Amino acid sequence: MKLVLSWAINFYKRALSPFLPHACRFTPTCSSYFLEAVEKHGFLEGSILGFKRIGRCHPLSVGGYDPIPTKGGPDQLIQEALGRQHKG
Repeated sequence: MKLVLSWAINFYKRALSPFLPHACRFTPTCSSYFLEAVEKHGFLEGSILGFKRIGRCHPLSVGGYDPIPTKGGPDQLIQEALGRQHKG
């Protein structure tokens, strides 16, 4: 699945993106973010992060630098604080 997703995103970046107006408000771009998130976090979690990022990329968004969260980073700490992850 990671390979298919990687191929699709790279196809978009090389074949479609050059013909579209530059619209991404973030650094790294949404497609680069998606690829890196899948590499770092695996297909499922990386895809969720990628789709969440795409959802934040719109005309009303301020944008800017938005790095991929690291495993065990702030998102995980917040989830644990809210009791959403249980250690078994």
